[in-house]
Amino acid sequence: MIDRPSILQCNRSHRLFVGPVVTREAVVAPRRLSFYAARTVFVTVLFGLVATSWQVLIGSQRVENPGDLAWFGAAVTLILAPVQFAVAVPFSALLVASAVALEKDRKTFVLLLMTNLSNAELVLGKLLAGMLTVMTVLVAGVPLLMLLTLLGGVSTSQILRIEAVTLASALLAGSLGSTIALWREKTFQSLAITALALVLWFVGWELVAAGAFGHQGLGVPAETWATIMSPWRAMLASTAPTFGHQAAGLMGFGPTNLFLAAALVEAALLNVVAIVMVRRWNPSREAVAGTTEERDELAIGETPANVHSAGGKVRPVWDNPILWREVRTWAYGTKILLVRFAYWAVFIISVAALVTSGGSANANASGQWLPAAQPLIALLVVSLILLNAAAVTSLTNERDAKALDLLLVTDLSPKEIVFGKLGGAIFNAKEMVLFPLLLFAYLWFAHWLDSGPYVFLSIGWCVMAAFAAMLGLHAGITYSNSRTAIATSLGTLMFLFLGIATCMRIMLAFSSSFEYQLPSFLGFIAGGSVGLYVALGWRNPSRAIFWASAAAPIATFYVITSYLLGKYDSAFFVTCAT
Repeated sequence: MIDRPSILQCNRSHRLFVGPVVTREAVVAPRRLSFYAARTVFVTVLFGLVATSWQVLIGSQRVENPGDLAWFGAAVTLILAPVQFAVAVPFSALLVASAVALEKDRKTFVLLLMTNLSNAELVLGKLLAGMLTVMTVLVAGVPLLMLLTLLGGVSTSQILRIEAVTLASALLAGSLGSTIALWREKTFQSLAITALALVLWFVGWELVAAGAFGHQGLGVPAETWATIMSPWRAMLASTAPTFGHQAAGLMGFGPTNLFLAAALVEAALLNVVAIVMVRRWNPSREAVAGTTEERDELAIGETPANVHSAGGKVRPVWDNPILWREVRTWAYGTKILLVRFAYWAVFIISVAALVTSGGSANANASGQWLPAAQPLIALLVVSLILLNAAAVTSLTNERDAKALDLLLVTDLSPKEIVFGKLGGAIFNAKEMVLFPLLLFAYLWFAHWLDSGPYVFLSIGWCVMAAFAAMLGLHAGITYSNSRTAIATSLGTLMFLFLGIATCMRIMLAFSSSFEYQLPSFLGFIAGGSVGLYVALGWRNPSRAIFWASAAAPIATFYVITSYLLGKYDSAFFVTCAT
């Protein structure tokens, strides 16, 4: 929240080029412990990945010549670059969107509109202030990546291209999140539409690269167009060495350079739209319409009739009024249908990508299902993120509206509040739970899945959905600051996905001998345990959370190794139990 006095005290001689919003954030952010902890943890994790990979390398084979070091440097870069990208892009979008949405929830965004801030200062200020942590984290990781050039196998130009593509992608994602949050009214709407737009963006260009709309456009291969427009494809292209015959992509420029230009242009267009429309979008028409009748009555000096009761037919309330409100009213805003339509579009595109990439693959051939499963993975991940966002915002919205304290002084029991909010979040995100189940059933009916994997997928998905919803509710209850609660909830979920994917990538990239991998991963197991406990149980200590945090990383390592060894039943049962 930005208070008006602090803005007015920033004279023009101390303003940055986008105004006092960024100035205040730049002054206040270094006072927070999280500002230093974020970049310290990020660089430590990257260094831990390098050290872990080195331990796996020297444990499974001998390093005899500079060529082995060069191979190691190139392999580690291929691991660190996607990790950095996966942290920067979604966090830029969601943190900026949540920062703007929380200003609206607290009714302070209207105060910002009443100051002498220009539209550009307001829009660009909130964008860069929300991205400040992400930018410092990315800059902090540059020296570590530069050290890899000393090993060989990766050049300084490759590292600079990786950083440029990551920063441009983060700026574009943050601009998207800022524009959507300025347009929408509710926090869940902003977060959900932002996440769905990112998935549509990535999956759509993967379809283009796969040739779903033709193998060429304007004489340029479809894969080149995908690299120019897709941040993920551009990041992968930036990790490869560029030679003379590979440099030309379009008009004599390489695809990576064209992506940088396209990303900057798209970010500028999004911000121009936000700057032009910010005062038309805010205050929203819903808020204005809700007070029109009351304002007219007060203007003519009349007293509204039945001021203590709502007009219209009285509806019976269930035994659990929390669940009734979440299910029977527009608790998430009247535009929740827009989120559902967007998710339907993501679902249809993901299914189309799954059929396109998997229809020509031999389901029985080893390794053929990995490309076909990528659209399904994107769909499942975004479904869990949306369910988690619905759960955490159901609590943060009550707190920001000063209604949570009123609920706590009523005769509602804790079970009614918790299960009412949990059931409401699952109901309002029911498409995110049911559509994947329907997709699993179709894959089984079409003989793409055997009965065993179908049962494992269906039950495991229900368990993961319940976990994601409860994680969001727990974060919303634990943290009194709404922005911290949302960041902790979404961050924990995404880091779990990212950590597991990174561990699997290291195991597959460096060694097939599992006896060398457990010692090298002990540090990650210990770090993961501490991180889980700090995020979930530090503020409210609990023995259950302590033992769960201690056991979960060990169980995760067991599940990964079991999966890679083909023991899917063991992976399934341990995952559900954990």
